[in-house]
Amino acid sequence: MIDLKNLNEIKIHFASGNNDPKEAKKEFFQGTFKHWQEWQNNKNFERNYILSMVYLKPSEWLFVGVFKKIDVVKKEDGFHYVTELTEIGADLIGRLVIGYSKKYRQSYVLAEKFISELKIIELKREKMEMDEFPGYENICIDYKTLQMIVRIKENSWYTALSNITGIYLITDENNGKHYVGSATGKENFWQRWSDYANSFHGGNVKLKELKNTKDTEYLNNFHYSIIEIYNVHTDKELILERESYWTNVLMSRKYGYN
Repeated sequence: MIDLKNLNEIKIHFASGNNDPKEAKKEFFQGTFKHWQEWQNNKNFERNYILSMVYLKPSEWLFVGVFKKIDVVKKEDGFHYVTELTEIGADLIGRLVIGYSKKYRQSYVLAEKFISELKIIELKREKMEMDEFPGYENICIDYKTLQMIVRIKENSWYTALSNITGIYLITDENNGKHYVGSATGKENFWQRWSDYANSFHGGNVKLKELKNTKDTEYLNNFHYSIIEIYNVHTDKELILERESYWTNVLMSRKYGYN
């Protein structure tokens, strides 16, 4: 896979997340994987190098780099490693997809015992910066992810969201409150969600107030999903009626942000 000598100096890190298996992948896409990996509950990287991969889906992992361990410091809440990303396999970062069926919980394994079991299954032409559009029925993204999609204008998301109209749902994961909205502008969902990505509130009074009273980290409690979709020729009045219907069903005027 990668020409690495002295395998007994390397730990392989199958990175996922404690509660969300896609957590590590999100950190990579957001450019924060190195910092995320450096904080550990235990002394998991007691070798000179870390070969890191993030979970994509069952039996598929994305190579995200080989890191050199510089130091480790004991903290009250665990261990903080100091690492640096090496040039080893730099041109493969975010492009190389590895096939490996991991049937155990351990995320940190000895390279010499497992590296021969790793199989190359894909080499992408471009570095992955974002998951491709998963289908309207599978959307549930947090605020940071929405910002990234809009910032890089990921093509599959742009195409899907700009060519369909309908009803969307914003949920505050911290308290369960909802906001129901409709996308009927020029570029439909894409235009409306771009407003949220750029301003957070999208012009909504209650969300404006929230942004002014909460820190930036709180905003990532918000998740965006789609309730109903319609083609772009659908009568706008029908869409507004459906928006009102869902607002009533979810009681988002009485208990939420509408």
